[in-house]
Amino acid sequence: MTQMQSPRSGFTNMAEVTAFETTPLAERHLPGTTFQALQRGAAIDPSAPAISFFLSGENYDTPKVLTHAELLAKVTQTANGFRSLGIGPEDVVAYVLPNLPETHMVIWGGSTAGRVLAINPLLEADQIADLLRAAKTKVLVTLEHTPKTDLWEKCRAAVISVPSIQHIVTCSVFDWMDGAAGSVLRFASKTRASTLKIINRPIPITRFSDLIADQRSDALNFPEPKPSDISTMLCTGGTTGLPKIAPRTHASEVYDAWALSQFNPTISAPGTSVLCGLPLFHSNAILVTGLLVFMSGGNVVLATPQGYRGAGVFANFWKIVDHYKIATFSGVPTVYSALLDVPRDGLDISSVQFGACGAAPMPVELFNSFVEQTGIPIVEGYGLTEGAVASSLNPTHPEGGARIGSIGLRLPYQDMRCAVLDDQDSFVRWADENEVGVILISGPNVFDGYLIESQNKGLFHEIEGRRWMSTGDLARQDADGYFWMTGRKKELIIRGGHNIDPKIIEEAMHAHPGIQMAAAVGRPDLKAGELPVLYYQGEDLPAAELAAFAAEHVTERAAIPKAFIRLEALPVTGVGKIHKPSLTMMEIEGVIRAEAKARGLEIADLTMIQDNQRGIVAKLRMASDTEDMRQALGLFTFAVDFDD
Repeated sequence: MTQMQSPRSGFTNMAEVTAFETTPLAERHLPGTTFQALQRGAAIDPSAPAISFFLSGENYDTPKVLTHAELLAKVTQTANGFRSLGIGPEDVVAYVLPNLPETHMVIWGGSTAGRVLAINPLLEADQIADLLRAAKTKVLVTLEHTPKTDLWEKCRAAVISVPSIQHIVTCSVFDWMDGAAGSVLRFASKTRASTLKIINRPIPITRFSDLIADQRSDALNFPEPKPSDISTMLCTGGTTGLPKIAPRTHASEVYDAWALSQFNPTISAPGTSVLCGLPLFHSNAILVTGLLVFMSGGNVVLATPQGYRGAGVFANFWKIVDHYKIATFSGVPTVYSALLDVPRDGLDISSVQFGACGAAPMPVELFNSFVEQTGIPIVEGYGLTEGAVASSLNPTHPEGGARIGSIGLRLPYQDMRCAVLDDQDSFVRWADENEVGVILISGPNVFDGYLIESQNKGLFHEIEGRRWMSTGDLARQDADGYFWMTGRKKELIIRGGHNIDPKIIEEAMHAHPGIQMAAAVGRPDLKAGELPVLYYQGEDLPAAELAAFAAEHVTERAAIPKAFIRLEALPVTGVGKIHKPSLTMMEIEGVIRAEAKARGLEIADLTMIQDNQRGIVAKLRMASDTEDMRQALGLFTFAVDFDD
């Protein structure tokens, strides 16, 4: 096969990215599909490790290893196995799994036979059911009944209301366990029921190992997918409203992984080890610490089924780095914060060329402390599921032009610009240099729209004969082509008609030595609409001290928080992002209780929920005088359902 071309070294400025683009993308000879990408990686050295997996961070030095030849064979068997269950190019295989080698087999085998839907294992049964129904899922892959996890129980409950499900496939952690305990648990799992009995609709259950056991491993039993076919479907924007499912093509995923590698080709060199600690329902884990490594002939060190949350992973993190000579890893700010407390004495961590951070903004103080203490640079980038995974990245070359706080330069062959939109989100004009605007992207990585058509309203813009996707994120682009995030448009705090970017509050307060992490949200207010408040994780500090610090450091007077609330731990999503809707729920609940207290009324029950269609809703039952509270809360914009 023709080897992929790479620049001699990573990009160091925008001029080099532009010069690189003088060669047409078609002449870069990228694999057409993710399956072809795996074939290309396996051809480099079939006997080289592709996955090194360990169940516990304490046993990091005794991994289960799959070579590239073995991984390709398993993926091929998986694809043939799914095809034998009736999965065709437009059929959906969904998985609700922890980080297992089988998860990769399901992703790449399932997307070769049909389409794969990734679902967050932390979701509840009704949320899982919503996604399965929306995608018209035909086969569900999940963990069999396993102690200390409820995945099987949740999935069993979910499929009852999903009529499209025709088959369930179960994976087992026990297959990776050694010793007598592993043998006993494996035997017990083989005796489990082979059918899920639902009234009038029994669903067959097949163990994953049985599904692929007799399948051909050297070739597919059916025609390969086309580059334009859907590969994976990931869930995004799931904080409010109906589930958003973003389908991505084979070509978009291969391109995006390849484009990222052009910023530092040494990371994608054959034999390079990359640590995967983020969950495998997330784009970064799938593509950056997955496909990119496989297609380059590298080794994915799969750190426990729970990733970074696995037992012993953080405690042994630097030992893992030393043992495998890890070249890079991806993490969110909370990961980097935790690593500062892990001893490094006597260990060689010089193999790490950089750590990547892109899922959440990195506080400057944390950034500086990590680099100073470890000597490892942090590379920030920007991306979203709708753009495969990444749209921009800071240069990673040792002599490159990385700029702290910037999300970097756009990827080669993908356009990215800031635009001024009106109040109806219609395009007005391109933003000027250093003028804040909404980021628009256009290129081979950009998806064609959400699975549910109604969610695509206002998402795309036709500008000068070209289709651009609006990300909803606010940024400016400087004279050198670097982008600087200024916030998320939908997270703006609107105080008396004045838009406040929560990032200016968060960045200022992160500079306080007693604050580890901070998040600003709007508190409903009758006069102002919303008032900024700050939630933080760190030391128990006097409110007066924080107010004084904010008055001095928050550059916009209207943005100075009206309250400071300390939490032992800020609520986060499955990939470590601060979950602001949870904080907004807390604020709405606080306002409701304050209104009741001011009127001398008693609340019998108050529950905050996220409704699939209405977003955040307060479910309220009063002990008395419901009408008085109904009138009082009617002056606010949040939704309240009264239980009379």
